[in-house]
Amino acid sequence: MSARLVARRYAKAFVEIGIAQGQLHQLQGELTRVVDLVREHADLRRVVENPLFPPRQKAQVFGQLLGQIGAAETLRQFFRVVAESARMGLIFEIEASVRDLVDARAGILDAHVASAQPLSEGQTRSLVASLGARTGKTIRVRWRQEPALLGGLKVQVGSTVYDASLQGQLRLLKTQLLSA
Repeated sequence: MSARLVARRYAKAFVEIGIAQGQLHQLQGELTRVVDLVREHADLRRVVENPLFPPRQKAQVFGQLLGQIGAAETLRQFFRVVAESARMGLIFEIEASVRDLVDARAGILDAHVASAQPLSEGQTRSLVASLGARTGKTIRVRWRQEPALLGGLKVQVGSTVYDASLQGQLRLLKTQLLSA
């Protein structure tokens, strides 16, 4: 079974527990805070990623850490299960999957937008409105500058890519000319 699928299963269980307890957003916030701590501290990252640390030792380390930061008992139990199942290496993927599931539950979609130049506020609003009407969801824009596009923009929403870049148009024109 792929790591992504395993992480998604843990994330789904996490979200279901959070919903059942009425603490989903609190638990998600605490999970994100712990994962950020792991990203920021090389020693914690080594504990998570190194297979030489036994699962019980990882569970103890995270039990102490979660106790020190005052994490909810549910989060402590979740990390204990993840650690003892030898799945601590998946916490980054689990946290990302939790974020995706919570966003999907709230009707939020990420739109990854690449453009040669930054979009104006009006352009961003227009793009969000257009994508929202097309998908029926609330759109959150994740923008990055990509000078290679020359002009226009490229938008990815889920698995759908809309290429309205000058580079994409030139590539399409080249294909049409070569096939004619």
